[in-house]
Amino acid sequence: MPRATATANEICELTIAFYKRNYIEGLFLSSAVFESPDKTMEQLCLVAEKLRRDYGFHGYIHIKGIPYASEYLIDRAAKVADRMSYNMELPTEKSLKLLCPQKTKESLLQPMRHLKDSITYEKENKLKRTMIPAGQTTQLIVGASPEPDGVILNLTESLYRKMNMKRVYYSSYIPVVQSNLLPVKGAGLLREHRLYQADWLIRFYGFSVDEICAPGENLSEEYDPKCAWALKHMELFPVEVNKAPLEMLLRVPGIGAKSAYRIVNARKYGAIDFDQLKKMRVVLKRAKQFITCKGKFIGDSSLARIQSSLLLGEGTEDETAQEQLSMFSTPELSLSALTGDV
Repeated sequence: MPRATATANEICELTIAFYKRNYIEGLFLSSAVFESPDKTMEQLCLVAEKLRRDYGFHGYIHIKGIPYASEYLIDRAAKVADRMSYNMELPTEKSLKLLCPQKTKESLLQPMRHLKDSITYEKENKLKRTMIPAGQTTQLIVGASPEPDGVILNLTESLYRKMNMKRVYYSSYIPVVQSNLLPVKGAGLLREHRLYQADWLIRFYGFSVDEICAPGENLSEEYDPKCAWALKHMELFPVEVNKAPLEMLLRVPGIGAKSAYRIVNARKYGAIDFDQLKKMRVVLKRAKQFITCKGKFIGDSSLARIQSSLLLGEGTEDETAQEQLSMFSTPELSLSALTGDV
């Protein structure tokens, strides 16, 4: 493949020209390896440092780190960037060796660990924090290798716990070139979407991976991860919204994180009814199957009808959920994308 390079000054001039015209708010800085990892990383550092020092650029800078570069250069980049990322790409060492032989798992985990330790040191010693204030992220390609969702989510949970990762991003594999090492078909956007939903439950709803997906399985295509969990544990429902602890409210389909906190706060001043839940943006067409209000239940008694009401495209409030796989074409979908409420 033909390659092209640009000097640090060229990139700085281009960035500032766009920034002054309000075309951009920040810069994502990435590169293929040029000559050596250290040489490439040094050039990335130089661009970011010039922008900050010589051009007075106060916008957002995200640097994609180069594996095998020295810790000195990692620290240089972290002092001028808002965020850094080392993309895991694939969830196992075996798949990395097959599809990305120039990378190893340790070559990606080592700089992540170094950044995490540096940030922790600054916090513990109450130093003025200057390193990547927006933290570090990573990305996983879904479907290019055979690992199921359970394996991907186990790695995700480990990265959040051990590396203090801010976000793990998922990118559905789309065939671009033909190779006997790669699948003929892409993974599909629905699988990517389900992983993002499961990721949100792990980070904000108190779910563990084991509750959401077994190691050797994929997430359900029919139901989102929270609905799938609830349907497997119907013995826990319905719960009374005026008495249930926050941890249980967060597990009710149709009650998002913000709605759960609103419920806990509002019930301090009196019992809540279904009309109040609507005003709190609770999706009652889902939630009514799993809750009571003042002892009243308005859901279905048949498990088959409950399952049908939770299916995508069945004429319920979920009839627009499939649209979330496109460009969030309605205000309601846009709000859901921003808040993550499920």
